[in-house]
Amino acid sequence: MQVLIAPDKFKGTLNASEAAEAIARGWLKQRPDDKVDIFPISDGGDGFGKLLGKHLGADTHFVRTVNAAGQPINAPWWWVPKLKLAIVESAEVIGLAQLPPGKFHPFDLDTRGLAAVLRDVEKARPKLCLVGIGGSATNDAGFGMAVGLGWRFFDGQGRLIRSWTSLDALQTVKPPKEELRLGQLTVAVDVRNPLLGPRGATRIYGPQKGIRPQDYEPAERCLRKLVRVIADLSPQYRKLSAVAGAGAAGGLGFGFCAFLGGKLEPGFALFAKFTGLEKHVRQADLVITGEGAIDKTTLSMGKGVGQVARLARRFRRPCLGLAGIVTASRTSTAPFTGLFAIVPELASQKEAMAKPRQWLTRLASQTAREWRIKG
Repeated sequence: MQVLIAPDKFKGTLNASEAAEAIARGWLKQRPDDKVDIFPISDGGDGFGKLLGKHLGADTHFVRTVNAAGQPINAPWWWVPKLKLAIVESAEVIGLAQLPPGKFHPFDLDTRGLAAVLRDVEKARPKLCLVGIGGSATNDAGFGMAVGLGWRFFDGQGRLIRSWTSLDALQTVKPPKEELRLGQLTVAVDVRNPLLGPRGATRIYGPQKGIRPQDYEPAERCLRKLVRVIADLSPQYRKLSAVAGAGAAGGLGFGFCAFLGGKLEPGFALFAKFTGLEKHVRQADLVITGEGAIDKTTLSMGKGVGQVARLARRFRRPCLGLAGIVTASRTSTAPFTGLFAIVPELASQKEAMAKPRQWLTRLASQTAREWRIKG
């Protein structure tokens, strides 16, 4: 049997490649004669650049820049010469994974480090630039990136605004004299939220970055003012904050549209298109995917794991979902054929987090044993 193993990352424990290897190891323990096709995925967040670059045979470039806290780092981007395609993964620059947990508040973080990476990309003269923006630690709507690219923001007294948390005083914006030339700029988003409001960046994703309820209104006030003043530059900017995905990555989706003229597209669809994932699904007898937690957002927010399951269903292939924990309904698993979890069936959450490879391998092995009975 041909088995396609296409998981996303298990957040906080395993990247997508590590998860895929662990699943394959466990599966083959029970079904050694099966042929496995290891195909880790990304929907625009952590791993997007590295995985896509690997699939496309990209060269890796490094540039000296800063992380979200302003600390010096060497950040990668990927170049596919035959396609004149540049790939940038914002999580490699301003991602949560680049910072020690709980040490910084999002009010002290920004996207400035992306500017140096994009300027380096410009030197290659790309025809197409893909940017995956998931997994960010920031909530500045791309303000820091814009400042790094030469945009200037002034208050009512003509003073330069240097922090996104002072944007409530914003009165005028001056674009740079020269536009950045990145070819066709396509931004891979992993969520469809707008920038502002109850479903916006601050209230929905801010808490996982350290934003507290008492921070919501100050943050929203700054972002609302940014939207209002940017809209004065051109009528085309007026509806940008409500575009699906504008709230992705702490509003970075909005920032790429407003400051660089980018186009937002679902990250998984882009990943699938450039890697030829459909062909691999068609060739498989069984598809296995997974992530740290399979919950209602797996299906409702366009996340990669849910999209893999939908793709499998379209080609009438059974699809099994493996996870650290499953909070989605198991009585109605569609589009998955079956859902399987480490917690609480095999281990406690503490045990699973301590030895994720071991427990995921064991879950895959147990699933292979059960699937043999069903199949």
